[in-house]
Amino acid sequence: MPRAAQTAIWFRRAQWMLDQCAARFDDTFTLRIAHEGTWIVLSRPEDVKQVFTSDPRTFHAGEGNRILLPVLGEHSVLLLDEDAHLEQRKLLLPPFHGARMQRYGDLMSEVAAAEIERWPLGVPYRVRPRMQAITLEIILRAVFGLGEGERLERLRRELRRLLDMLTEPRKLLLPLILGPERLARFGSFPRALERVDGPIYDEIAERRRALDLEDRSDVLSLLLQARHEGGDPMTDREVRDELVTLLVAGHETTATALAWAVERLARHPDKLERLVDEVRAGATEYLDAVVSETLRLRPVISLVARRLTKPVEIGGWTLPAGVTVTPSIYLLHRRAELYPEPERFLPERFLDEPPGTYTWIPFGGGVRRCLGSAFAQAEMRAVLSELVKARALRPTRPEPEPTLRRAITETPRHDAEVALA
Repeated sequence: MPRAAQTAIWFRRAQWMLDQCAARFDDTFTLRIAHEGTWIVLSRPEDVKQVFTSDPRTFHAGEGNRILLPVLGEHSVLLLDEDAHLEQRKLLLPPFHGARMQRYGDLMSEVAAAEIERWPLGVPYRVRPRMQAITLEIILRAVFGLGEGERLERLRRELRRLLDMLTEPRKLLLPLILGPERLARFGSFPRALERVDGPIYDEIAERRRALDLEDRSDVLSLLLQARHEGGDPMTDREVRDELVTLLVAGHETTATALAWAVERLARHPDKLERLVDEVRAGATEYLDAVVSETLRLRPVISLVARRLTKPVEIGGWTLPAGVTVTPSIYLLHRRAELYPEPERFLPERFLDEPPGTYTWIPFGGGVRRCLGSAFAQAEMRAVLSELVKARALRPTRPEPEPTLRRAITETPRHDAEVALA
């Protein structure tokens, strides 16, 4: 197909396109997407493992994520490679240390319970937008350490406006045509970023003046205490780019995964009943399995990208420098030899065997594995636990919801519409 046709299909029906290509061309095939060069899509576990375990100087993930540059900024850990990436990643690790996850747990449950209490009963209700409200509130409070007030409301309002603009399907044509560099200078986009950056820079300045900085555990405070290897603190721009990365990457994706969990559970009353019983009994094993199976069956993102800096042989193919290899999360998770009956929602498959490092990759892998993976899974567990303890769920439509592509995420077409009781 011409590049324009491939691009148009990809941005509307990416997972359908992956299915069609895999059925016709098997495990490895090429896609050509506008502003993305050449993609080599991989789905064999051994090929995926090779990408994730090979020298990151050859497999550049930062270059593969350049479409995110206008929003995240040039200092974002997602857009850096080699030494710059490793140094920035070290600075970001402390806020996501396991011990700190426990501190965030109460916050996650508190925000979720308060939001769920306001949901109407007995009427069709679209859950995904409200999951967005929950995840945005959690990450704003965990990242900025703000309580209710005008400063939090201003930041919440401007971020919501920007995120809505970035995920509106009807507006996806613009970045498709312009590409990331031109989009950053086009129309209302720079003004939308400025409205978000204003309160973020205000918070950075305010926090730098705080006398209790060393006693705080929010991400912003920890980043301001971090030091580069030479002893220099992070600049305001570096801090801003990492904060926006955490807000954007940790908000929409987790909300979408939660919406899919609700959509799947509502259509599998036996699974939902077991989850309710175990959560009320204080057990967590089945809850963990539900989270893992949701992320397997309905991955929020279909693939990850690595641009080659030199020729590499993968799966018997010699690939030239400059192409992008893209392990497909979606296709890997549907391999029947890894997951029997791959289209079925079966949390039980993860009860006896934990997710495999190179066969379950919703958060990518290797040195580029998502820093917030533990945070996201803890958030899913907390929100689902509060939901099933407080409300019964039933679907309002008999058929499963197909996917609807929003920017780079795959969401339930009807926003996980259910009736609550």
